[in-house]
Amino acid sequence: MSALRNRPTASPDSLPRRAALPALALIAALLGACSQPQQGDPEARASRIEPVAKISLKVQKVAPGSRTGEQIYQGTCAGCHAAGALNAPKTGDAAAWAPRIAQGFDTLTKHATEGIRQMPPRGGAADLTDTEVQRAVAYLANSGGAKFTEPPVAK
Repeated sequence: MSALRNRPTASPDSLPRRAALPALALIAALLGACSQPQQGDPEARASRIEPVAKISLKVQKVAPGSRTGEQIYQGTCAGCHAAGALNAPKTGDAAAWAPRIAQGFDTLTKHATEGIRQMPPRGGAADLTDTEVQRAVAYLANSGGAKFTEPPVAK
């Protein structure tokens, strides 16, 4: 009997520790199941994790000399003239274009070809032909009130 008296009894503090061990085993088993590879349709899974937007760039090659004034404006000139960057006269601003238009088509074309103030030669597009520069000048000046004739595009 003395052996039974010396046996340690379960304290009230040891009960939570005994209950925690099976709970931890259950959590470990659940986590282990989650890490297993998912079965199913790989295309469906790919569509669920697909990005929200896609960007695709398309380069359009245009034969030199075949661009219209509007195409040149959109691709080259609008970067500065649409916003008036670097004191460029804004597209459609008749007051800003009036003194420039008064200089004449040939002077405007010369300035566009050689560059003036902060504008680089040919607006920075070295691939423009002289005729394309003339088209761009006519298009841009006409938006500010000029009545220049844009050289036609050969077909």
